[in-house]
Amino acid sequence: MTEISSALSIAAAGMRAQSARMRIIAENVANANSTAQAPGADPYRRKIPVFSDELDRASGERLVRMNKVRPDQSKFRTVYDPGHPAANAQGYVKYPNVNTLVELMDMREAQRSFEANLSVIENSRAMLTRTVELLRNR
Repeated sequence: MTEISSALSIAAAGMRAQSARMRIIAENVANANSTAQAPGADPYRRKIPVFSDELDRASGERLVRMNKVRPDQSKFRTVYDPGHPAANAQGYVKYPNVNTLVELMDMREAQRSFEANLSVIENSRAMLTRTVELLRNR
C-alpha cells in the first residue's frame, strides 16, 4: 500500500505544479498584446515558471513544485505606430515578448502532463478499491 500512497502524492504534486504553470501561461497570453503605460516604457514581460524537486518529509518522496517565476529576458517586439499613445520618440511601440503560439503549445503540454497525473490518481484509486473488495471477499 505504501507504493500506492507514494504514487498518489507524487501525482498530486505534479498536478499542482502543472496547474501553477497553466496560470502563468494564461497570464502571458492575456498580456500578449498589452503596451506600456507611458511612451517608450517597457510593456509586460513574459514570465517563465521554474520547477524544482523537494523532499516531502512526511512521505520521504521527492516531489515537484513550482519554485519561482522568472522574467524572460528576450527582446520585446516593436511595431512602427507613431500615433499610438505608447510610441517612443522614434514612433515605435514596444509589445510584450510573448509568442502566443509558443504559449499555447506550452499550455497543451501542461494540460497533457496534468491529465497523465490525473490518470495515475484514478488508476491508484481503482487499485485500492479492488484491493479492499478482494480483502472483503476472503
